[in-house]
Amino acid sequence: MIDLKRSIALAVKTGKVMYGSKSALKNAKTGKVKLIIAAGNCSPEFFKDLEYYCRLSKIPLIVHKGTSRDLGIVCGKPYTISALAIRDPGDSDILKVARSG
Repeated sequence: MIDLKRSIALAVKTGKVMYGSKSALKNAKTGKVKLIIAAGNCSPEFFKDLEYYCRLSKIPLIVHKGTSRDLGIVCGKPYTISALAIRDPGDSDILKVARSG
């Protein structure tokens, strides 16, 4: 069983990750990332748009069960993170989580 929180933290430390809802939506539209993770409490309008563009670009979308505050803590940041886009997972196995979930 792959631990999502540990995989996110490792991707943040060793890979290339972009934070924020605007960045995630922009990258979902362009298809330049390998995975997008959204917080469980992001707005329904944002999530609907993000889900639509991820489907069009064939980018996996994972919904983190925690809040944006929890996602910020997992990423090791002192602020809330509503979404993050992973361009390079680094040493993380996060893409396996996306395929299995």
